[in-house]
Amino acid sequence: MENQVVDAVTLGQSVMAHDMSMWGLFMQAGIVVKTVMIGLMLASVWVWAIVIEKLIRLRKLRAQANTFEEAFWSGGSLEDLYDRIADQPRDPMSAIFVSAMREWRRSNARGVKGETMRARLQQRLERSMEITLGREMDRVERYMTFLASVGSTAPFVGLFGTVWGIMVSFQAIAASKNTSLAVVAPGIAEALLATAMGLVAAIPAVVAYNKISSDLNRYGNRLEAFVDEFTSILSRQLDDARD
Repeated sequence: MENQVVDAVTLGQSVMAHDMSMWGLFMQAGIVVKTVMIGLMLASVWVWAIVIEKLIRLRKLRAQANTFEEAFWSGGSLEDLYDRIADQPRDPMSAIFVSAMREWRRSNARGVKGETMRARLQQRLERSMEITLGREMDRVERYMTFLASVGSTAPFVGLFGTVWGIMVSFQAIAASKNTSLAVVAPGIAEALLATAMGLVAAIPAVVAYNKISSDLNRYGNRLEAFVDEFTSILSRQLDDARD
């Protein structure tokens, strides 16, 4: 009975000798597990920075698109609108408009005669808008691949840290020839912290990626609809010029 009491007291003192707080577990972790944790912490910070930037930027882009569409559909001269914003388009929609109008003016300066020339002009206009649309969407979608990568790989990176930490714990058991909880508990706790940090990085990344991807798709569809509408307007202008 006395031996059991002594063992319990010794076990309790040994467990308390380890700092079981989050910071304590991090500081006591081995170099491999610590490297995994640091990498996951940096990934988590970068994920949140990207999420905040994307949400703010998308809100701003939608507001700018509303402002541009109001000016575009106000019934005013498109030439005047182009002159006002040609030097510095503020958003992707105005950049698409400027690229098409710039090609339109160049072609008009050279003169467009004949069905073949008009067909080629329309193709150039469509191609110019499509190229600008693709370039602008690439800029808006920047770093989305990072969110997807963190969401899919962070749990496995954390799991690697956990497996490594548990392996080290079992090596400590073998070396000390002691199977008490005091020997294995700190190492397992450190290892499980790596998995937790992997999930902390991955879950926001997955949720944000799905949300932002949906918003980007809607915004891209809005730009494509504008391209189709503006193409129709320019096509009617070509038909009027032919008549």
